[in-house]
Amino acid sequence: MASLRIFRSLDEVRDDFKPSVLTIGNFDGVHVGHRQILRRVADLGRERGWKPSVLTFDPHPARIVAPARAPRLMTSPEQRAWLMKDDGIEQVLILPFDPSVAHLTSEEFVKSVLVERLGVKAVLVGDNFRFGHRHAADTKTLEKLGHRYGFFTEVIPGVRVRGHVVSSSAIRNLVAAGKVSVASRLLGRPYGLEGDVVPGHGVGSRQTVPTLNLSTKTEVLPAVGVYVTRTRDLDDSRGWPSVTNAGYRPTFDGREFTEETFLLSPLTGAAPRRIGVEFLYRLRAERKFESPQALKAQILRDAARALAYFRRWDRLAGAPL
Repeated sequence: MASLRIFRSLDEVRDDFKPSVLTIGNFDGVHVGHRQILRRVADLGRERGWKPSVLTFDPHPARIVAPARAPRLMTSPEQRAWLMKDDGIEQVLILPFDPSVAHLTSEEFVKSVLVERLGVKAVLVGDNFRFGHRHAADTKTLEKLGHRYGFFTEVIPGVRVRGHVVSSSAIRNLVAAGKVSVASRLLGRPYGLEGDVVPGHGVGSRQTVPTLNLSTKTEVLPAVGVYVTRTRDLDDSRGWPSVTNAGYRPTFDGREFTEETFLLSPLTGAAPRRIGVEFLYRLRAERKFESPQALKAQILRDAARALAYFRRWDRLAGAPL
């Protein structure tokens, strides 16, 4: 597979970006609907000898044109780019979205960005794609401009999974409601958080069980509760089945939201500095216990349920770690 090139402005783009087959969008989460488009981009690139490419934006356009409606994001632009590589994308332009870009008309955007700078031969988009100033243009406009400027447009229909229309907003809502197992079907992988391991308050390790405490910049957090999770060291190949409490530690009168993960298999070697935590299934709501000892007993019951979950997974789908 070709290496991935990431460009963070039009000034970084050189002539060797061309010729390209391109898809355009925010792609937050890189869900199964996005991946259908990305795989088609990669296939077309291989067939025609064009470079499979993505144009995405940072910040999200809504942050500029409608800040009150701007969504919280599941993934950073860089995370999206590396997820796209798995589907055959070779180059990603993360275009800074500012008022000058927001005010481009549809034709200005096509001519100056897509044709002159990116050398598009084909543009593939979802059926709800809109672009140009005030999002005034749609896929029919893109097709007409393609005829004018020498590229063709392909519109990819939306995807449904078990009755759900797959969209980034639907997945955000599912995660925020704690329905992480349903969200994983729409994503095509478990929903996860990444970040640094930070010191906790020290109470848990003394009175209940030792945990890894995650500090993350991800904006979409699972609903408060206890989850079956899978934890991996981002700096090497280690991984562990785990249980994670997302919440406020009410037994200890906590006030700050924390992500505390209890590993279900031994931690050998140095403690990880950066971890990714994948949320597989919500076990229960968070609640206040009458004592740390009662909380510890519940954590051990949660751990037993999580281990049973992983045994079932092992029987049905192969070892998860």
